[in-house]
Amino acid sequence: MPGKSAADRILAAIRAVPRGQVAGYGEIARRAGLPGRARLVAKLVSENDDPKLPWHRVLRSDGRIAIPVDSPSHAEQVQRLRAEGVVVENGRVRGQRAAASLDEVLWAPPRR
Repeated sequence: MPGKSAADRILAAIRAVPRGQVAGYGEIARRAGLPGRARLVAKLVSENDDPKLPWHRVLRSDGRIAIPVDSPSHAEQVQRLRAEGVVVENGRVRGQRAAASLDEVLWAPPRR
């Protein structure tokens, strides 16, 4: 993605996360060509005003939702993930984790 700003690359990486899948902030940064910039990803997600951006698919690397539990955004993220078939229990995605790499997403064995 040469020539694109860091923000544009991050937003493109978020948009590329398939429905029903999740990715960690660090993985999004790596996919955008910005390894080590997970906090920048989190900042852009928190400042997002694009209703079509699938921000809800971005989690901590351990599968937890980063938004405080008592926040309306936390409930919205859980609702959006569940609507896509993602199992969320106690603020953590079950049955899948935020992928360590794009290769893992593409070549991992099928989920049962």
